[in-house]
Amino acid sequence: MRALSLIVVVVWHWAFTILEWKPHGPEPTSPLGFTSGLWILTWLLQVLPLFFYVGGHVHLLSWNRAKARGVGIGSFVLRRIRALALPALVLSGVWAVIGAVVTWAFDVDWMWRVVLLVLSPLWFLGVYLVLIALLPVALWLHSRYDVLALIWLGGAALVIDVVRFSYGVDEVGWLNMIIVWGLAHQAGFFYDRVVALPRRYDKGLLWTGLFALFGLVYSGIYPGSMVGVPGDKWSNMAPPTFVIVALLLFQIGLVEVLRPSMERVLVRQGWRRVNDFINRYSLPLFLFHTTGMALALGLSWWWFGTMGTQIPPDLKWWLERPIAIIGPLICTAPVIYLFGRRRTPVRQKRDEDVGRSLGSEHG
Repeated sequence: MRALSLIVVVVWHWAFTILEWKPHGPEPTSPLGFTSGLWILTWLLQVLPLFFYVGGHVHLLSWNRAKARGVGIGSFVLRRIRALALPALVLSGVWAVIGAVVTWAFDVDWMWRVVLLVLSPLWFLGVYLVLIALLPVALWLHSRYDVLALIWLGGAALVIDVVRFSYGVDEVGWLNMIIVWGLAHQAGFFYDRVVALPRRYDKGLLWTGLFALFGLVYSGIYPGSMVGVPGDKWSNMAPPTFVIVALLLFQIGLVEVLRPSMERVLVRQGWRRVNDFINRYSLPLFLFHTTGMALALGLSWWWFGTMGTQIPPDLKWWLERPIAIIGPLICTAPVIYLFGRRRTPVRQKRDEDVGRSLGSEHG
């Protein structure tokens, strides 16, 4: 699940980011703003709820192993924060230096917009770090209140939406950056219990989430897209709304319904190696995929004199999407190799019935 969600995020950025060149510099937009009805695909392609869900599961497993070795919760949390924050800080520092040098040497005042666009996906990592810091609280809620913690977090997210949309207090919506993603992370603590449920409950989760999505979206309050779309009054992601809770339920149910097929694939040696490889390099891939994209766009500008477009995507643009990822992939791969070649291979854990990769411990 983590490997799949990671690939979806990276390919989405590489293939479906449209850059419009404006007087103040490059500005990203999305094909969703030009194509009616395409937003329904975001119910499958907006996979951050699954990513946080898997992260919660992995953190619980990692903490249980660390606790068995006598590691304290403080040391465990600090080690996790350091492992994730240090690479992100180094990347941010390098791009800050690049932005300063290019701005000074070539008097390019829009270079800072480029730096911001490259580093913008790190908002996700920032939220993730906050959730790791709050792990002691999340573990206490889980042990003390169990499933009630999820219900309370969902209720809090809904109340915040009511205050935001009914009373016009937009600022309060940003609390859902922690509450909604914290709920998805907390839900990962129940992963083993969800897997053990009879199959009919998997379908129940899927249909509950799907009906909730339709009800919320067609209430006229929330937009249909699970990502930001130019022209929409609201966004379900910035900050997240209660719709993301419904999306989480739908995606968990869908994954569980598909689990038997996924497990049959992952017992095959070739697919298992691909899965392990992706998870092994998950952190550098996420960190550097926009750097590779920026390098590819820069080379395209240098060689062909083009970068981005100011016209709505046409049929030719859509047909080019499969090859649009080649340039960013070529430019990202060397950085991933240099960053990740000394990383410890993925450690796997299998239950007695199926081969189920748990990935690395970085979540």
